[in-house]
Amino acid sequence: MALVLKLPDWTRWLRTAQPGQAQAILDRRHIYILPTRAGWFFAFVLLLMLIGAINYTLSLGFVLVFLLAGMSVACMLHTWRNLAYLQATAGRIEAVFAGDNATFNIVLTDSRNRARYAIVAGFDPVPENALEPVGLDIPANGSANAGLAVTSNRRGWLNAGRIKLHTEFPLGLFHTWGYVDLGCRCLIYPRPAASDLPLPSAPDRDARGSADTIIGDDDFFGHRSYQTGDSPKRIDWKASAREQGIYTKQFQGTAQSTLWLDWATAPGSDDEQRISQLTRWVMDADALKQAYGLRLPGREFAPDSGPAHLQQCLQALALV
Repeated sequence: MALVLKLPDWTRWLRTAQPGQAQAILDRRHIYILPTRAGWFFAFVLLLMLIGAINYTLSLGFVLVFLLAGMSVACMLHTWRNLAYLQATAGRIEAVFAGDNATFNIVLTDSRNRARYAIVAGFDPVPENALEPVGLDIPANGSANAGLAVTSNRRGWLNAGRIKLHTEFPLGLFHTWGYVDLGCRCLIYPRPAASDLPLPSAPDRDARGSADTIIGDDDFFGHRSYQTGDSPKRIDWKASAREQGIYTKQFQGTAQSTLWLDWATAPGSDDEQRISQLTRWVMDADALKQAYGLRLPGREFAPDSGPAHLQQCLQALALV
């Protein structure tokens, strides 16, 4: 029978950020503090002053050295207190398209009735496409939002990772920092295709659509892509003059087709180009307030319209 030695779990003694927490508090076990370059230089100058006071037996020299040393110790305490027991929670994170800046909102809250000054929040490690860290002040028993931005480069979920909070207030002699990991992530939608391909037509019910309603001929109903044979009187020439494409006006009484956006018929040499084109069509159909359905490998979304349907389809395309 083999003897198995169980080593102690040293990780629980390490003062690191716990991943995936909805709320994090920087207690005394999760705060680090070290002198800055200015702090080390200040200590070196105090040492020289102390040597000079000892060499020349200057009473006022001793008074000045000990006064400055006591001030530095008080500064160290205030620097630590400026960050101690600060609460961090994840704020609302809006989805963006690939290539845009994804913003992770981190809400910092004080619950100890003391104002916090010059708190800096940033990613750790810092991504290559991250923007500058955010500095902010937090009022006593109040909160402030730190919007950390990073440029997205691909669709899907983008994780914020570990976030570093640090400060050197009030004199810059000490650097105090701590880490939080709130499990923040931002959904990155696919980048819409730049091509102005018209929305696919709907020739029949099974493949792309169906004629559903035929009523009056007076009220404006919406737009659809121009199809061969459409009357020139129903073409939206103003939209064409603005180079927005050629669209046909629909009035109540016109047979409205249910639009299906199908993965199998989307143009593109690879999957990413198909996803990009489907994203463009989804955006165009939503802009025209036209009901549309989406067919993806293994998933299908019934025809609908509105912001909720748009978000559902874009999320599905982002996670294909």
